[in-house]
Amino acid sequence: MYSGFLLAATDGGVVDGLKHTATEVGEKFGFNTQLFVSQFIGFFVLAFLLQRFAFKPLLALLDERQKKIADSLAAAEKMKADLAKADEDRKRVLAEAGAQATKIIEEARAAAAKIGESETQRAVAAAADIIAKAKQANEAEFNRMRAELRKEVGRLVVAASVQVTGKILSAEDRQRLAQETQQQFAA
Repeated sequence: MYSGFLLAATDGGVVDGLKHTATEVGEKFGFNTQLFVSQFIGFFVLAFLLQRFAFKPLLALLDERQKKIADSLAAAEKMKADLAKADEDRKRVLAEAGAQATKIIEEARAAAAKIGESETQRAVAAAADIIAKAKQANEAEFNRMRAELRKEVGRLVVAASVQVTGKILSAEDRQRLAQETQQQFAA
């Protein structure tokens, strides 16, 4: 079976038929060597110009945008870590205040046993006041740090959105985006 194809090809059957068909097509439509060469050169000049002045700058711009987004996300993660650290500090300060308050209460009870009932009540009230003030101060600091973190995360989200979308957001859009981020962050 294969020998029949080889024989047809060597005897000029298939190969000559293809040559004849190609010659006919060339004669009907014509082939202009100068035009072909000029189009060939034009194609490569255009390909070079697109590579140099279009594709490379676009790729560089995309790489830069990707780096900015990564930096913004890293900053947001850092802020999240800072909030976690602030929360740990708040718990530590609260625990220290509780321990100190307990110590003050124990000292007040010991002194109250010597001094009397009225002094005991005054010492307990003072200790409770100290605890209340420490809790208030701690809560105020925590709320201030949380508000500051929300603002910063909102600013970072707006900045990342501007970089990702590539457009300038209106003041109303920035405000809405910051509020949505704060609401999500609060939850």
